[in-house]
Amino acid sequence: MSADKGKGGDDRVAEFSAFRKRMNERILAEDNQVVRRFFALDTQTYRAGALDVKTKELMGLAASMVLRCDDCIAYHVAQCKQAGVSRDELFEAFSVSLVVGGSIVIPHLRRAVDFLDQLEGGDAGAAAEPAGHGH
Repeated sequence: MSADKGKGGDDRVAEFSAFRKRMNERILAEDNQVVRRFFALDTQTYRAGALDVKTKELMGLAASMVLRCDDCIAYHVAQCKQAGVSRDELFEAFSVSLVVGGSIVIPHLRRAVDFLDQLEGGDAGAAAEPAGHGH
């Protein structure tokens, strides 16, 4: 486990998962069809099709790293682990992200690896809820 523990013993994985779930529920409770449809489109995009879930999540991870969205990166790391992506496969995706995005991706790589370490050392299911992508 990382030394980066939150208040009350909650780690970053649990905090991320709880916040994401709570806010997604709050957002989807609003009567806004555009938001609901976008969340549904996002969820459908990552379902298996011509490409399997593993491949799509690795693509999402690489794109999120290049776009430098830490919440998206954490989400895709968790989803990759849930889809059976190995640590070596994740590091290959990290490598692609670095080549495409350049050195500005390095701080996001650090946070991604820290999140991965916490997932592997703790409760991996806490961050990877199945439905409702919605970054």
